[in-house]
Amino acid sequence: HVISSAGASVFWQLMPVTARGSGMVVNGEIDERYHIQKSTLAACRYLKTAKAKFGNWTNAAASYNRGMTGIERAMKQQGVTDYYDLYLNDETSRYMFRILALKEILGNPQKYGFDLAIEQGYKPLPSKPLSVTNTINDLPAFALEQGINYKTLRLYNPWIRGYKLTVPEGKEYVVELPMLFFWQK
Repeated sequence: HVISSAGASVFWQLMPVTARGSGMVVNGEIDERYHIQKSTLAACRYLKTAKAKFGNWTNAAASYNRGMTGIERAMKQQGVTDYYDLYLNDETSRYMFRILALKEILGNPQKYGFDLAIEQGYKPLPSKPLSVTNTINDLPAFALEQGINYKTLRLYNPWIRGYKLTVPEGKEYVVELPMLFFWQK
């Protein structure tokens, strides 16, 4: 749940404008950047668009950090078309090398001392989806009606940011509830 000093949030570090441009909701009640599936799809769409625009994955990845406009402007100012020929700020300059290092470690974990058994990893929280098509004015009361508390509702749905869930006409949100709840009934 990290937020950068520039306002990029969560696992994929999406800026609010980038998320909204990808069709995600970001407001006081909902921040779909915290929805891992939706934000992953948005990040993938961004990278595919940037790859099509810049012609290679290196430039696309650099634009993920600096923005497509920022990379495009730097290329135009410096008269080059390749990330490795660009003079960039420290953060973006190091960004690609961090990605390459991570790719190498993930591709050869034992070589670098990362020999973790699957049993040592985090297991996903078992949940069951509940379709919500009407506004919920009081999420803590809604959670209690479901046999859980607001804290648990937020744990399973970090994209919920407030105490109310406004559902526009024709829209649907899917709220995840713990499986334990369904076993009790």
